[in-house]
Amino acid sequence: MLETDRQVLVLNNDYEPLNVCNVRRAVVLVLLGKAEVLHADGIALHTTDKVIHVPSVVKLRYHVKRPLPELKLTRRTIFARDDYTCQYCGYRGKELTVDHVIPKRLGGSDDWENLVTCCRKCNLKKGDKPLHQTGMTLLRQPRRPRYVPYISLSKYIEGTRNQVWRNYLPFFSDVTPSAD
Repeated sequence: MLETDRQVLVLNNDYEPLNVCNVRRAVVLVLLGKAEVLHADGIALHTTDKVIHVPSVVKLRYHVKRPLPELKLTRRTIFARDDYTCQYCGYRGKELTVDHVIPKRLGGSDDWENLVTCCRKCNLKKGDKPLHQTGMTLLRQPRRPRYVPYISLSKYIEGTRNQVWRNYLPFFSDVTPSAD
C-alpha cells in the first residue's frame, strides 16, 4: 500500500472525531499550520529537502462547527452496524445481502429494527417466511445505533480496529465490534 493511501483520523480542536482523510490531505493540513500531528505511524515520506513523518491522527488548530449528522438507513449502514456478518449464521464475506426479519408481505417495514445483514445461503433458506417457521435465530436483535459519528458509520467501525484511533473514538457497544 502506498503511504499516501493510508487513512488519517482528523479530530476537531476539542478532540471530537471529525473526518478520515488520506495522508496527502493530512500532511497538507499540517504544513499549512491548520493541524498538528498527535500520532505518527513511524513511517516517513521523503521530499527533496525534508523528511515528513506519516501521521495517523491529526488535530485541527481551530474549531469546525458542524450540525449533528443524521444516520441514514442504507445497505452500507446496515452492513456496518452488523459488522459485515450474517446475523443468522455468522458468515463474514463478500456475498452479503439485506434481509427483512419480518417479511414485507407480512407487514415488515424497512427500518433499523427489521433489516439485518444476511448471507445468500441463509437468505435462500429463510426466503419469504417469518423466523419461527424456519427454525433460524438472530445472533443479535437489530436496532438503530445510538451513536451517530461525524465520520461515516463504516469508517467509524473500521477505525475502532486501529489501536491508536481507539483512544479518540467513543465506545458504543451497539456499533463497536469487539477488539480483535
